[in-house]
Order: sequence, then C-alpha cells, then structure tokens
Amino acid sequence: MTTVRIPAGWPATEAEARAVQDELRERVVLDEPGPPPGSGHVTGVDVAYDDERDVVAAAAVVLDAATLDVVAESTAIGRISFPYVPGLLAFREIPTVLAALDALPCPPGLVVCDGYGLAHPRRFGLACHLGVLTGLPTIGVAKNPFTFTYDDPAPTRGSSAPLLAGDEEVGRALRTRDAVKPVFVSVGHRVTLPNACAHTLALTPEYRLPETTRRADALCRRVLKEVSGTRA
Repeated sequence: MTTVRIPAGWPATEAEARAVQDELRERVVLDEPGPPPGSGHVTGVDVAYDDERDVVAAAAVVLDAATLDVVAESTAIGRISFPYVPGLLAFREIPTVLAALDALPCPPGLVVCDGYGLAHPRRFGLACHLGVLTGLPTIGVAKNPFTFTYDDPAPTRGSSAPLLAGDEEVGRALRTRDAVKPVFVSVGHRVTLPNACAHTLALTPEYRLPETTRRADALCRRVLKEVSGTRA
C-alpha cells in the first residue's frame, strides 16, 4: 500500500480547480477507437472516504479482459485533497488514484472509472482527467445520470439510449441486465463511445456494474476499514 501526500501546487480553491479543468480539457483525445473489448488488460479504479479522519483510500484492480480474472491489484492511502464541490470531485481523488495506478506491477490497459468522463457539466469528469494525466484509454461508468436526461432504454441487456445535455450526446444509458436500471457510460480519453459501451457489456456478464468497479470498490472499502478502524 502506498501513502500519498497532497502534491505541491494542488488546487486549493474552486477557481483554481476550474482553471485546471479548462487547461486539461483541451488535451482530451476523442478520435481514437481504444482497445478491442476482451483484449489485454482492463483496470478498475475506485475510492472510499473517511471524511472525519481526512482519509481517502484508492484501489486499482487489473483484470484479464478475456477471462475477467484478477491479474494484479494495488492500493494507496492519502489525505482528502479538495473539499466536496459537485463537478470538482476528481480533485479529491486524483492524487491517490494515480498512486494506486503507479504501484501496479503491470500495464493497466483500459481504465474504467466509477464515475463520469464527458458526461460532466464541464465535459471533464474523472475519466477525462485521469486519461489526460496518464495517457491511458479511459471510460466512465456511473450509477446515475448526474444532471443529464435520457429516454429509458428497451428492457433487454445491451439496449441503450443517448444521455443528453440539451441536444448534445454526452454518453449513453446502457442496460447491462434485463429489466434492471441502466448504467451511464461516457468517454474519458482515447476511446469512442460505442467501444466504451462494448467494454462495459463485456465487463458485466452477471451484474449491473462492471467487474472492474465491483472489485475496486470492495478493495478500497476494505483498505479504508483496516486503516481507519471504521466502516467505509
């Protein structure tokens, strides 16, 4: 497990954080297809917080994309690096998530974030932020649609509907289980939206959420509980 300090010069105000988003957003790559589903590695990242103790735990879990077997995993613990501000949540997580990724003994391949990419009010969610900083292909798979609208997809697995900001498609509502609430997929960096949805379906053979997210969530919660002595 890696222990992380807040980086020198890390944004301390909303204005500073938004300025960083504005700068980095210009570097998002949207014209690369991304790796084929079922090939290479795919890595889930997630975080858990203990706000009372000012602690955040991050986990990165690498799966074989073909078998969904765990290949490697790593964790990191740090201080919460930014206040809770909707639209700026990545600034609370990025340093610790980066440390967890850096500690992996193998290439992560595609990175799946439990959150948003372009489906973000400023079109720069965690998946975009992480992708730009690492250069890795990234996608966001979220549990809810944030502030965006969508028509309910057909009830069969694999059905989807555009996730909309007005007339702009910022992601897809994707049904990963028959007659179960969809997940909300958006591009982060170096992946197309159809490919992001295909990866999400490949990662959900049994459950609504991707195996990457399920495993990273369980690991970061376990580590936080061990470190803080409280339930995550």
